[in-house]
Amino acid sequence: MSTAFYTDERCFWHHGGNYALTLPVGGLVQPGGGLPENPETKRRFKNLMEVTGLLAKLDTRSAPPATREDLARVHDGAYLDAFKAASDAGGGELGLRTPFGRDGYEVAALSAGLATAALASVLRGEHRNAYALSRPPGHHALPAFPNGFCLLNNIAVAIRAAQAHGLARRVAVVDWDVHHGNGTEAIFWRDPEVLTVSIHQEFNYPTDTGTAMARGEGRGHGYNVNLPLSPGAGHATYVEAMERIVLPMLRRFEPDAIVIACGYDAGAMDPLGRMLATSDTFRAMTAMVKAAAAELCQGRLVMVHEGGYSEVHVPFLAHAVMEELSGEPIRAADPLAATLIARQPGPAAQAFHSARLAELAGLFL
Repeated sequence: MSTAFYTDERCFWHHGGNYALTLPVGGLVQPGGGLPENPETKRRFKNLMEVTGLLAKLDTRSAPPATREDLARVHDGAYLDAFKAASDAGGGELGLRTPFGRDGYEVAALSAGLATAALASVLRGEHRNAYALSRPPGHHALPAFPNGFCLLNNIAVAIRAAQAHGLARRVAVVDWDVHHGNGTEAIFWRDPEVLTVSIHQEFNYPTDTGTAMARGEGRGHGYNVNLPLSPGAGHATYVEAMERIVLPMLRRFEPDAIVIACGYDAGAMDPLGRMLATSDTFRAMTAMVKAAAAELCQGRLVMVHEGGYSEVHVPFLAHAVMEELSGEPIRAADPLAATLIARQPGPAAQAFHSARLAELAGLFL
C-alpha cells in the first residue's frame, strides 16, 4: 500500500474578497496582498514535491465533492442554503473573514470531499496513509458560522461520513495548527467517540476559545483536550507536548484512525503565529503520530491541510511531513533551518514552557 495524496486544481481557484491581511480594504486600509489564506502556499508545496520527485512516489488523485448529505451531518441546512445561494449569485461573505467568489460552495464541498475520500481510502485499506491538500481549510468552521477562512469543516465531514458508512467508530483528531480548532471542538463537544486535541498558541485566534479547562460536555466530557502554548514555545516544546500529553491521550483513547489537522502556521516564519516551529518539528510530530497509528490502529493515519501562510517556508515544512508520512528518502533541505535553530528558546525560556506542560499533563493525565 502506498501513501495517497488527494488534491485538485480547482481548490487553488478558491478566492475571497478585497482584504489586506485580515482587514477589509476601505477607509484608511489601502488594497494590497489579499487574505493570508491564498493558493500560493499550497500550490508551492505541491510544486516543490514535483521538483524533488516526491510527488511521483505518491498515489496522487482527486475525489468527488462532499454531497449535501455528507455536509448536512455537520452543518445546519439553513447555513448550507445561504452559502449555496450566495455562491450562485457571485459570492459574498458569511460569518467572519470567510469571503468567497462564484462557485465558492462547490469548491468548499470539493475540499471537504478530498478529506472524506482520504479518510475512507485509509479505513478501507486502499492506502497505508493519506494526505488531503484541502482548500479552503476547515477547522474553524462551526455548524452554522464560518470563520477564520474556513467555510466547511472538512475533517468533521470526513469523520461523520466514515462513521455513517460503518468504516470507523472512534476517531482521534490532533490539531497542530497554530490557531485553536474551535469548529472541530464545537462539533464534537458532546461526543465520546471523537477525541479532539488542539495544540495552539494561546489566545491567538479565536481569542475567546481554546482554554485548558474546556473539556467537553455530557458524555463528551474529557474527550476534548486543549494545549494552549505560550508564544515562542519552539521545537522542543512541541515535541515534549506530543510525548508528554498527546501520545498518552491517544493510547488511552484507542482510536480506529487518527486524523491530523495539519496546519503549518506554527512555523517560525508565519505572519499569523509566533511559535518558532521548524521543518524538524513537523517531521518529528509526523513520525510520532505515524508510530502511534501503527501501534493503535494498524497505521490508519490521515493528514488534512489547514493553515500556514508563509509562501516561502510552508513548502519545506509540508515536504518534511510528506517525507516522514511516505517513508521515502527524498529530501528538500529547509534553507531556513540554521537560522531558526539559532532562534529557539534558551534554557530559562525552555524551563518555563516545560513547567507549563507539566501543569497541563497534571490536568489531563
